[in-house]
Amino acid sequence: MRIAVVACVLFGLWLLFSGMFTPLLLVFGALSSIFVAWLAGRMGLLPPESSSTWLRPFRCLAYLPWFAWQVAKSNADVVLRILVPSKGISPKVFTVPSTQVSDMARSVYANSITLTPGTIAIDVKGDVITVHALSREGAEGLADGRMDAKVSALEHRP
Repeated sequence: MRIAVVACVLFGLWLLFSGMFTPLLLVFGALSSIFVAWLAGRMGLLPPESSSTWLRPFRCLAYLPWFAWQVAKSNADVVLRILVPSKGISPKVFTVPSTQVSDMARSVYANSITLTPGTIAIDVKGDVITVHALSREGAEGLADGRMDAKVSALEHRP
């Protein structure tokens, strides 16, 4: 069942990115998606059926607009710090706790930190993520734990 779900997701992404809708290319896209999903299953890259490491798709869709807003706000902050020298840059390295249970959700959290302008996840060890922030305000915004809580809410927990 997991292979079928992964194959469908891969095919949907292939359709979205390729924009090719001729019958032959649709067949090749479907076959390649099925092959990649099967190969990932054989390599042990897909979690077992009983695993709780999958993220909730509808919550992920709700997370994306919130995350896009965070990226836009951070982007504006970085631009202002570059264009207005008085705002200043005060780099800081610090750690934030990660309350996610699965490695996949922890990876989503670390990648969300890195994709937000002005912050980079440097290291992930256990339930602690080391972060470099461009400013003290950016560090405080990340340390408040909202992003951590939102990513934790994405996890499917039994």
